[in-house]
Amino acid sequence: MPQLRKDPVLKQWVIISPERGKRPQDFPPERGLPPEEDSPCPFCEGNEKMTPKESLAFRKTGTLSDTPGWWVRIIPDRSPILSPEGDVGREGIGMFDAMNSIGVHEVVIEAPLHRQNLLNVNLDQVREVIWAYKQRLQEIKKNPRFKHFLVVKNSGRGVSNFSHSHSHIVATPIIPKRIEEEIDGAREYFHYHDRCIYCDIIRQELGEPSRIVFQDKLFLVFCPFASRFPFEMLIIPMAHQPFFEILDNDHVHGFANALQISLRRMNILLPDIPYNFILHSSPCSESYKDFFHWHVEIIPKLTRVAGFEWGSGFYINPTPPEDAAQMLRDAPI
Repeated sequence: MPQLRKDPVLKQWVIISPERGKRPQDFPPERGLPPEEDSPCPFCEGNEKMTPKESLAFRKTGTLSDTPGWWVRIIPDRSPILSPEGDVGREGIGMFDAMNSIGVHEVVIEAPLHRQNLLNVNLDQVREVIWAYKQRLQEIKKNPRFKHFLVVKNSGRGVSNFSHSHSHIVATPIIPKRIEEEIDGAREYFHYHDRCIYCDIIRQELGEPSRIVFQDKLFLVFCPFASRFPFEMLIIPMAHQPFFEILDNDHVHGFANALQISLRRMNILLPDIPYNFILHSSPCSESYKDFFHWHVEIIPKLTRVAGFEWGSGFYINPTPPEDAAQMLRDAPI
């Protein structure tokens, strides 16, 4: 029988409906990588002149910017959704509010070779990608115009137009609505309980481990109680940490390990499935540090949001998170 479940942070209701089909083979999405580009890939090592000038690169000693010799490279997006130039320019247009699209939109090229990705590279390479996120976000945060940033990865056919493994860093002059909703839920819980809601969720999941996919002393990976999507996972540090960009070396390595294990287990069950991951860190202010806890959402693209979901705000998930976690735990890697 379907069950309504409420997300404790967002106050959002989800319908868990196992009757609609729940196992990996029950989902019929188009799988596979994006089609190969007809022209040379601008993200491949050796094609640096095809991209904007790099903002950051980890490269061999003695090599020059925008030349071969790198293993992680960050560049401005060629078609950015936000621009770092200009003023915010807030204005009222009658009853409506508007502002210039000031911000940062950069591409993190995660490996120099075309078919390398976060699943098949060694763990040290994943750790280097995490270091690149951390270092670049620290630099972006120095600009007081930017209030929040996200790291977003769109992977697979129908999700990304490029098959070369990459992700995006996006910094905005306002706090996005989804983050505001998380902040509001976390703040309200902290006000009543004097505890971080995410820390309490960790304790709850550890006490009832049916939704846990992976854990070690530093990180927990689990399928949320009110998962919106089949095989959705959340990665979160065990200790309270509001800001991703101040990770120490042990947590960089631990997060790289948890991320790669999660992606590999998902890929065993759902080979080459398109997916997103989204890193939510605290806004660029100390005001939220007591109750916000950074985390990463991993969302396989297995279902489509239809009219009922758009009209009601309910998500329908045909795979109970307890079943999804069991299958992910059992996936050999």
